[in-house]
Amino acid sequence: MLIDGQGRRVNYLRVSVTERCNFRCQYCMPEKPFSWVPQENLLSFEELFLFIKVVIDEGVDKIRLTGGEPLLREDLDKFIAMIHDYKPDIDLAITTNGFLLAEAAHKLKIAGLKRLNISLDSLKPDIAAKIAGKDVLYRVLAGIEEALEIGLNVKLNMVPLKGINENEILDILEYAREKQIKIRFIEYMENTHANNTIEGMHGREILVKIKERYTIHALGREGASPSFNYRIEENGYEFGLIDPHKHDFCENCNRIRLTAEGHLIPCLYFDEAMSIAQAVKEKDINKASSILAQVLRDKPKENRWSEEELDSREQSKRAFYQTGG
Repeated sequence: MLIDGQGRRVNYLRVSVTERCNFRCQYCMPEKPFSWVPQENLLSFEELFLFIKVVIDEGVDKIRLTGGEPLLREDLDKFIAMIHDYKPDIDLAITTNGFLLAEAAHKLKIAGLKRLNISLDSLKPDIAAKIAGKDVLYRVLAGIEEALEIGLNVKLNMVPLKGINENEILDILEYAREKQIKIRFIEYMENTHANNTIEGMHGREILVKIKERYTIHALGREGASPSFNYRIEENGYEFGLIDPHKHDFCENCNRIRLTAEGHLIPCLYFDEAMSIAQAVKEKDINKASSILAQVLRDKPKENRWSEEELDSREQSKRAFYQTGG
């Protein structure tokens, strides 16, 4: 069992398989050129899998593959199959922007994928294009439809931004309810790689928008999930709010992150990390395990975000396209 320096059990690994992305979202990396880390700098799937076996053996039972955009990594289905074949009952999921999903969904499910989190920030083509940096909406919606058609479990994520998509909160909630899938509204996480002119919505502002139409009841957090859940009284639908600025957000954190280049990260906000790249390239599992133990000891109690207003919050220097958010 993996226990961090705060006494919390860690059973969730997020693996960023690439920092490449085919979107240039305003809240992530709108100015980054369309380039990528050379292939030789990335850990191979076999090298990543060596480490994944270690953490699975130590009790990790939930793995999420992220990016960048994970569907840009060639042979991702083969990597999923490696993990699934090693532990068939593992909770194996992907976070994706959905642009390539319609073509990939079937082979991902066959390989062992169970769940998908898909970004959907707008139902208006022009607004979706403004946020993502190109025309994306219809391909994302097609990806959602295909995933549902073949029986994958789907959740949607929306980042509400003031003056951009804030008036679509109820529309996207209704879309998710009609599809019988869960929507989670995510507070914008301030970072130095984002467009510095955008302003996110605080969780309480998001809830005010929903209360314009519905009566809602707080359900609380579900285990170590980052989502605080709510139920709509009028129809029983449940949605989530991911609010990293809230004081209790980090209390039950159960996850660590691994980048495609082998950096093991104890907290999404913090820039501190240790590399397991050399250890896994040399197949030195003991060394990799020792680095893991140190990262767990160093895992902070909480992130540095606060419930203060945007202009007074500290910004993270972490590139979320490297860690998968």
